[in-house]
Order: sequence, then structure tokens, then C-alpha cells
Amino acid sequence: MTDPRLPLLSDLERKVLWLATWTIHNANNIRPKTDGLKVGGHQASSASLATIMTALYFAVLGPEDRVAVKPHASPIFHAIQYLFGNQTLEKLEAFRAYHGAQSYPSRTKDIDDVDFSTGSVGLGVAQTLFSSLVQDYVRAKGWAAERPEGRMVALIGDAEMDEGNIFEALLEGWKHGLRNTWWIVDYNRQSLDAVVREGLWQRFESIFRNFGWDVVILKYGRLLEEAFAEPGGERLRDWIDSCPNQLYSALTFQGGAAWRKRLRDDIGDQGPVSQLIERRSDDEVARLMSNLGGHDLPSLLEAFEAAQKHDRPVCFIAYTIKGFGLPLAGHKDNHAGLMTTTQTETLRETLKVRPGHEWEPFEGLATPAAELAAFLKKAPFIQKGARRFASPRIAVPAEITTAQPATVSTQAGFGNLMNEIGKSDGDLARRIVTTSPDVTVSTNLGAWVNRRGLFARTEMADTFKKERIASTFAWEFSPEGQHFELGIAEMNLFIMLSALGLSHSINGERLIPIGTLYDPFIERGLDALNYACYQDARFILAATPSGVTLAPEGGAHQSIATPLIGMAQDGLASFEPAFVDELAVILRFAFDYIQRSGEAEVDETTWLRDAVGGSIYLRLSTRPIDQPTRAMTPELADGIVNGGYWMRKPGPNAQVVVAYTGCLAPEAIEAVGLMAEDRRDVGLLAITSADRLNAGWTAAQRAREHGLVHARSHIERLLAEVPSHCALVTVIDGHPATLAWLGAVHGHRTRSLGVEHFGQTGTIDDLYRHYGIDANGIVAAAQAVSPGRPIRQLKLMS
Repeated sequence: MTDPRLPLLSDLERKVLWLATWTIHNANNIRPKTDGLKVGGHQASSASLATIMTALYFAVLGPEDRVAVKPHASPIFHAIQYLFGNQTLEKLEAFRAYHGAQSYPSRTKDIDDVDFSTGSVGLGVAQTLFSSLVQDYVRAKGWAAERPEGRMVALIGDAEMDEGNIFEALLEGWKHGLRNTWWIVDYNRQSLDAVVREGLWQRFESIFRNFGWDVVILKYGRLLEEAFAEPGGERLRDWIDSCPNQLYSALTFQGGAAWRKRLRDDIGDQGPVSQLIERRSDDEVARLMSNLGGHDLPSLLEAFEAAQKHDRPVCFIAYTIKGFGLPLAGHKDNHAGLMTTTQTETLRETLKVRPGHEWEPFEGLATPAAELAAFLKKAPFIQKGARRFASPRIAVPAEITTAQPATVSTQAGFGNLMNEIGKSDGDLARRIVTTSPDVTVSTNLGAWVNRRGLFARTEMADTFKKERIASTFAWEFSPEGQHFELGIAEMNLFIMLSALGLSHSINGERLIPIGTLYDPFIERGLDALNYACYQDARFILAATPSGVTLAPEGGAHQSIATPLIGMAQDGLASFEPAFVDELAVILRFAFDYIQRSGEAEVDETTWLRDAVGGSIYLRLSTRPIDQPTRAMTPELADGIVNGGYWMRKPGPNAQVVVAYTGCLAPEAIEAVGLMAEDRRDVGLLAITSADRLNAGWTAAQRAREHGLVHARSHIERLLAEVPSHCALVTVIDGHPATLAWLGAVHGHRTRSLGVEHFGQTGTIDDLYRHYGIDANGIVAAAQAVSPGRPIRQLKLMS
């Protein structure tokens, strides 16, 4: 029996294709432009997914399902949301313009129902896998039990499958027993530059089956299947199966007459085969040969609805044609190609769209508008209204403290603080979930994991414990555990943090994610970190060891650029404390900050948009240093959170101020002590967050430019009383540019010290001396930038 939905879905497919194509045409050819640049929009890449997305959104997906749309199918997505009433005409008319519908689906910048931002190819794909694991985590805790499980669906371009992070994610999914995940490969066999290699689908199939996925190959549509059943049909199937990708694409572009000639030439006069072809007109031959599985609604519906009956991960390899339904179809140059005005007008006439009615939802369709509107209204996907949840904030204690040794590193202090939190059974401790790429112990999360356990959907005993072998760490997996142990893949870490950090919106259950890794290896996952922040995922990142801390390990384990990454990365507030009492204050702030979602109003004390919140990056060290004995006053705590405070205030005659960050505190303190014997009023400025100081200063300048003459940032107030003739010496165990801007705040002469080149092996003293960031190097820099009475050489040689 014919599915009654098919005529309506077929009409909607035509409308979605038209709206997406017209949106791009309008942006490039109708909307006024002042810069002369091509707007773009990927008409062909959108068209190849029109049928698949029509089937999914209008018939298959439920309100609990979440989708990562192929970036280049953004216009199709916006068209679908427009038909649902979730996207506005104004936004479509402003596609790829200021405040318009985004080039690639964006959770934070689009108004329609985007589940996962996409754009940097491959990352949205992996996000669905980790989001499925997070859904399992939430449900294993007994949270969100009243909601049905959702499927995490990725729509993937076949060329996107070249991205290595996809395969790293596949391995992690296998380890954790992945469920409820669909990846639908738009197998149009064309990438940006060329036609993809032959037999690629066989490699895909093998890979996915090896990782325990079901694989569903959607190669032929119903028209082709019916033709194969005719006399001579098997010969036609054999020809298609052996046809090279480039030839198939070329013939698709050329059309029915070219198909007919090629089939005659290759197959020859074989009676039934020839008759099969001759019974069809050129248009019918073209329609037959383009009737691939990814463009056949009955085949798609059957495959998707069959997969809904189980929770195993499924990879659908859907054969499609790039540019399907458009005059660009099949051409190898169509990726960034745009239809001409003449071609668009011809398509308009074919689809019976009247001039001036291009944006009307049901213009030119055979089914009455009221019937289509009623069908859309009943689509399962929109039955529960808004699909983003709001989760209550988790209460954060007024302070987080624990006993610390007199000499300790910030990394060890972090582990001690986490262990202290782990002793509690409050909401905060229960909602924390940690993760690490095989460096859990070496980043000092071991004590936390011993207390809270590792997560798995099924219990796995610690064999060493079972065999009564002494071990410092208990590695027992269970649904009660709160730590995700990952393999050595930083991309996976950041995508996992992104998934965990969106749980409050996706699953309606707030988590407090904390990830740890080695600081130099942030750069290995930087694209995924940027992606997580772009989605506004909320998490805490503890990166250690920093700088040249692991001196004997050499340059490969020493970080230089990460402080600058922390400053430049939007959505990520970075801190580098020197002492554990600073870290405790910052950690308490972080637990609150990552839960904020207020308006973008500035704090007129710091000029930071703290009400908006964001994620946190802690740059920590393995270097033990002596801890100060001091009371944590509200004023000191505010200074630590706002980015800096005076360890020693400069006097009115100060010639030098030393500003330091992180584990170089001992060198800075020693240098100030040496200089204080010969120079009066030397100041010592502790910088806990160059990022927040710089952001506040920039915001305050902008405010003054807009007439708020009273705007003063935290760093401006700190340096306000430093005499104009005073020089600044800044020092950091990272790139010196991190603090070099301090001199521009009030025009002080500045010498910035730090690490600019790959390190080598040695002791910390060796390397600090080599880079000139030891106490003697600081003193020498002060002498150079603030000439005066020479500082005693004896001190320099000590």
C-alpha cells in the first residue's frame, strides 16, 4: 500500500530545495552588496541533502532527537525551519549578512532550532557521538528518566569523512558502548576540489562494522529497483555498479541523451537491456539514473523507521548526487558554483513559483496549502515545542579550602582541592564529571577518581584490587562513577567537554565538567576547543604542567603559546595562579561562572561581561613553591578573580615594578628583594589572569569612546598610582607578549620577559637562566629599562 505521506513529503522536498536555492540566489544576486565579494552558499552541496532532510525532519525525527547538520546544508536546514515557523523571512533574506541566518548552523547566532553548531567539518559529527555518551551518563544517574531517549544524528558529507577526529571518536564510542547514534553519509562522491576515490564506501562500511555499528547502504531508489526487475535489469545494475564515480557524475550533468548514448555504447544491443532503455524518454532515463537511495523518499523512510526499532549505532551510506534537482547536478566544479539568473528563472518556472511569490511557503505545490500546513503541524519533531531545556544552577559553597603543605605546586593543590570536594555528598560534588585523555593520574585527578569512581554503563572490577595486588589507584567502572577515562586524543577531550558542557540544554540536566590534560597539548585539540566555546558549552579546563615546568622532558612537553591562546579564545576565561589559596578562590569562582547565563551587561568595576559566564582555563604548574601564610580577605579574593593584586604596593618614588604570572612568583619575589636594597619603593604585582585584565581594559577603553568617561578597568586602577617615570618588568613562564601590553595602560616603559623558543632538557634553574626569567634576569631587565644606580653585581652573581 502506498504511504499516504509520500505526496506531501515530495511537495515539501521541492519547496525546501527551492527555498534553499532562492535564499542563496537572493544573497548573491538580488540583495545589494557594497564590498564586491561573492557571498556564496553552496547550492549544490545543499541540494544533495534535500530529500534526506525532508524525510528526517517532516516524518522521522522526534522532539528528543538532536541533529548536527552538514555545514554546507545550512540553507536546507533554514528552509525547513522556515516552514516550521522557527525561522523568519527577514533572516532568510539576510542569509550570510549581518545578523542574518548563518552560513553554517549555529547554536548561538541562529534563531532557529540548531542543536549542534557545525562549520569546522567533522566536529559536529563527533559531537553527536559524545552527546550520546553524555545522555547515557545522565540517565545512568537516574536523572531525566521521564524523558524518552533521543537519537544523536549527524548528517555528513562524504569528503568530511577524511577528518581524522571522526575516527578518533569512533574508537572512543566503541570503548564506551555507544548507543542511539545515527550517522548519515551524504555519499555524493564529490569533495571541494574533485570526485572522491573509487570504492570509498567499502572502506567506510568495513570501518563502521569493525567498531560494532550497523551499516545500511542506500544505493538504489524504487525506480531503479523496479527497472532491475525488468528483463535486462540485472545487466543495467552491473553497469552501474562498475561505473566510475567521475563518469557517473559527468553523465548526470550531461543529462538523458548522454546517458542513453553511453549505455548503448557500453552495453550494446542486447535486446532486453536496449528495450529497457528505449521504453523511456530522455527525461525518464535521466530521472531513472539519478534515482539513487539518498533521493528516494520511500527507501529513506523504510530504512530510518527500521533503525528506530533498536538502539544500536547506525551508519547510513546514502548515495546522492551533488546538486540534485539543479542544473549544476554532477559537475565536478559545482561545490562553490552558483546558478545563473537564467538558470534560477528556469527552475522557478519548472516549480511554478510566480515572480514576487518566491518566499511563500506553499507556492507552486500540487497539494493544497491547508493540507500541507496541517501535515507540518503534526510533524513528530515539533510536537513538544521548544527543544532547549533550562536547568537550575547548582549551589556553590562560599569557599573551597583544604589543608595544603607549606610547599606545593598548583597542580598538586588542584588535586587536593578536588579530593576535598569529593569527600562531600552535596549537589556540587554529585554534578561534577571529570575526564582526561589518559593523563588522569599525572594531572592529579587520581584522588578524586578513587573517591568518585570511573563511569561505565556496566560494572567492571579493578583486576589489581580483585587479585589483591597493592596499587595506589582504584580503577573500578560503574554507572555510579563520575570520571570518563579517554584515550590519548585531545580532540576527543574537547568534544567530550563540549557535550558535557551542553547537557543542561540538551538533556535538561546540568553537569559541572572538568577536563585535565598537559598544557602543551592544548594545541593538539585547539579546533575542538574553539568549537566547544563557539557552541557556548560550559566546562573547566585544568592544563598542567605549564611553561618549562617539565624541564627534563625537553621542548616537546613545554608550552609557550598557551597563555596567548587563553587570552584570544572567545568564551574562555583563563587564569594562571601562583599559589593554592589563589587557585581555591578561582576554582570557587569557576564553579559559579560556568553556570551563568545572564544578559551581556558589563560589571562597572571590572568592565567584564561576567553575568554572561563562559568556560574556564586554569594553567597550572608541577613546580612546588613556598605558600604564603595570609588571610583571604574579600578584597584579596576580588583581586585574584579580577586578574591581579599588589603583593607589594609601589611607593611614590618607585623606579621599577615587577609584574609576574604563575610559578615564577619565587623569582619575582627574589628579584624585588634584591632591588629593594638599592632602589626605593619597588612594587610587585601578582597577575592571576592576564586574560581578564586585558579584556577589562579593552572594554573600558571602548566604553570611554562611547562617552562613559568614568569607565576604569581593574588594571587601570592598579597601575594608576605608579609614577609615570617608573618602568615595568613583566615575567611569565610562557610567551612574553602575554603581559607586554601592560605598559600601554598608562604609558610606562616596559620590558617583557618570557619564553619565545622551544626549550631543551635541563633543570628548571638551567632553563630559567637560559631564558633570562630567573631572579638575576629580572634584575638585569630592570636595570636596562630603568637606568639608575647600578644594582650590586654581587647580588647578580649570587
